[in-house]
Order: sequence, then structure tokens, then C-alpha cells
Amino acid sequence: VQLQASGGGLVQAGGSLRLSCVASGRTFSLYAMGWFRQAPGKERKFVARIDLSGGSTYADSVRGRFTISRDNAKNTVYLQMTSLKPEDSADYYCAARPFSLPLGEDDRNYWGQGTLVTVSS
Repeated sequence: VQLQASGGGLVQAGGSLRLSCVASGRTFSLYAMGWFRQAPGKERKFVARIDLSGGSTYADSVRGRFTISRDNAKNTVYLQMTSLKPEDSADYYCAARPFSLPLGEDDRNYWGQGTLVTVSS
């Protein structure tokens, strides 16, 4: 599966952005999807994931501010980000894995290219 992420940009603290990730292929509904982020000089970290039934998991740092969702008819996963903070600034990566997506970095995941989010104070 190929993943194409978009929606990043520059936003002021307290603002909102919505990231999108479109997947190729006809079996999107069989993939667990997620978002990770990587700040400059730091490791890539888990942000959110959504399973086949729509159940979601969030990192503590974003719970209550970010919402992950999926539209299987459009082969798309979204990350709605609200109340953004400067520490949310990072490259955001879309990830996919058949049936279940682990919380940690995993070479067996499919990865999209990053989309840059910059939050100014």
C-alpha cells in the first residue's frame, strides 16, 4: 500500500489543523492506520491509531486535543488537531499495517512521506 499525507502547515498556538492520508489499493478497510511524528533531532513517536472497527488510541500528550478518524470509502485517515502547542511542531507521518498497528516504531509498517506541522507561539 502507498500512503500520501497532506494538510501540514504553519499555525499559531491554540489553532487547528487537519491532516489527511490517502492510501492506494482496494483493501484499505483491512488496515489499521495511524499517525506518528518526529521533531528535529528526536525519534519518531506514536501519536494516534485507529483499528478496523474504528477504535482509537492516543498518546498521552495529544489525548483530548487530537482526533483520528477514517473514511473507508475514500481510503483516507484523518488527524484533526486542535489546541495546538509549539511542542506539537514536527513532521507527521501516516502509517499502515494489516489488521493491527503497533504503538512503537516498526519496519514492517507501511509509511507515507512526512507532512510538516509548525506551531508558532
